[in-house]
Formats: sequence, structure tokens, C-alpha cells
Amino acid sequence: MIIFRYLAREVLLTMFAVSSVLLLVIMSGRFVKYLAQAASGELAPDVLFAIMAYRLPGFLELVIPLGLFLAILLAYGRFYTDSEMTVLSACGMSRRRLIVYTMIPATGVAVLVGSLSLIVSPMGVQKAGAILDAQKQRSSFDSLSPSRFQATQGGRGVTYAEALSNDRQMLERVFMAEMADTDGQNDLAVVVAKQGEQVIDPDSEQRFLVLREGRRYEGQPGKANYRVTEFETYGQRLHTSDAAPRRQEKSDTLPTEALMASESIDDQAALQWRLSVPLLVLVVALMAVPLSYTNPRQGRFLKMIPAILLYIVYLVSLNAGRGALEDGKISMELGLWWIHGIFLCIALILIYTGRFKGPKQKGLSHAQA
Repeated sequence: MIIFRYLAREVLLTMFAVSSVLLLVIMSGRFVKYLAQAASGELAPDVLFAIMAYRLPGFLELVIPLGLFLAILLAYGRFYTDSEMTVLSACGMSRRRLIVYTMIPATGVAVLVGSLSLIVSPMGVQKAGAILDAQKQRSSFDSLSPSRFQATQGGRGVTYAEALSNDRQMLERVFMAEMADTDGQNDLAVVVAKQGEQVIDPDSEQRFLVLREGRRYEGQPGKANYRVTEFETYGQRLHTSDAAPRRQEKSDTLPTEALMASESIDDQAALQWRLSVPLLVLVVALMAVPLSYTNPRQGRFLKMIPAILLYIVYLVSLNAGRGALEDGKISMELGLWWIHGIFLCIALILIYTGRFKGPKQKGLSHAQA
């Protein structure tokens, strides 16, 4: 068990380090995207960290398999370049025993990833989706900050309020500018008002911004034929996003039990994807053992690129297979299992016909495992 603990420790520690770096890169990119949406007023700043926390399990279920794959390549590659694997082979470490020692921690990682994929990640996606849906229903009024110009309507308008009430229902000294399509011409409409208030129409349940004591200027910039309208009360509907979520996102939010009971093609495709993630861990771990073989004269990073490309092809094939399942191009009986079968065969071919070195005798003849 000494050798097993040594191999498992090196693989798991390397996996933790690699996964941490990959997770940091992925979350940084996603956080920058959410930060840009917050800066444009699409998201409230106080929900950014909550969204990232709920999306964390989904990131982990994709990062950990790649982290394990790279960890085996790096750890075993170092063993080959430092001749440690040669010493283990001389002491009786067989090819089969090395694979068994590798698959034991890989099975534990697969259980962890399966828990994330089947239980934790759907809950996180559902919570994050609920927050994002709530943010989509926010109007441009809800994203205003006092004494700050705020872009609205996808950048076609600008709103400014010098002061806001504590309940964000009243505005003081309001300025609004937007492009108005009048008779096929894009005129600039500017509205200034002393006060503003958000109201909800009881019949249509639409939200309106009611401005009081102000003026509206409309015309083309640089031309004198603009129109000025003074008003006591001026109402404008607050636009909200009513975009429906994609079907794949809807299936990703359902619990695994609901997917198993559903007969929907999208739900069954989502279920097979969740089951495929832990299978991915086992197959890539088996595939990484022969791919980790490194000639000490060539360096330990020589075979990293083709190995990573093989992993990318595997993951992209699963993603494309899920799309084909949702479109009805592949039967549910065939599902995604044939993709796992192909790459499992590739792993077995690499093991038995590749340049994976090591004596084939079983057991340890001169050392205690």
C-alpha cells in the first residue's frame, strides 16, 4: 500500500492544483461577463457573487475531469523522466497493477463528479437561473444609481436622476435621452422633469415611469426644427426583457429524479449528459495512463498537446451527441453510450498496443506494494 498511497497522493495533489488554476481561469472569464452586464445595468451588482456561487458546482463538474486527466499526465510523466517508473517496474510493478492503482482514486473522483452532476449542479443552475430571470424582469428604473448616467434600451438611451428615495420609487430632477423613430427618422428625444415615480397599471400590470413638471425636446441634432412640449404629467412604459429560456437551460434546472420520470427528449438528453460526466472521468483516467509514458530524452511535456486534443475531441463529441439527441437524430437507446464505447476502445488500444512500458508480470516481486 506504500506505492499506492504515493501514486494516489501525487495524482490527487496535482489534480487539486491544476483544477484550481482551471477553475480560476473559467470563473474569472465568467465573472468579467457578469461584471460587464452589471456595468450596463442588466444585472444588479449585489447578485454577482450569489450567481457565481450557485454556478460553482457546474464549473467543477467540467473542470475536475480535465484536472484529473492532466494530473495523471503530469505526475506519471515526471515519474518517467525521473526514472521512478523504471525503478517501480524493476521492483515488480506490472502494467495491470499500475492501472488498478490509478483507477482507485479515479473512481473516487468519478463519485464526486457524479454527485455534482446529478445532485448539486442542477440545484445551483436552478438557483442561478431564478436570479437571472428576476434580473431580466428588472426595468431600467431598477438599475438607476443617484447622480449617475445609466445606459438604457441596449445603449439607445441614457437616464439620469440626481436623487432617489430609499424605496427607489421616487426620483428627483430627472434627465432622459433616447433615440425616437419618428416618420422613419431617428430623432433625439430629451426629457427633463422635476420628479419621477414608478407606478404599475392595475389592468395591464405594466410598469410606467410617471414624470411630473417637465419638458420634452424632440428633433435631429444640429437642426433648429425641434419640438418642445411642456407637461404636468408624462408617462413612459418601462421596458423589461421577456426572453424565454432555452430548452437546454430549462432541462438543466430540473432535478435528476424529474428527468428520470420525464419522457421528453430534451430531458432524457440532459439525463444522459449528467450520467456521462462521471463516465468521462473513468475513461479519461484509463486513457491517460498509456498517454503519460514519456521518453526521458524527449521531456515530459512532449505528448501533452496530442493528449489534450484527444480529450477535447471526447468532450466535444459528447456535447455534439447531446445536441443530436435533442434534435432526434440519434435514438435514445443509442444515446451517448456509443461515444464512451469508442473512447474506451481507444484507451484499451493505447494500453495494449501503445508504447506503454513496464513488465507484464503480476504483483510485486521485490518490493511491498
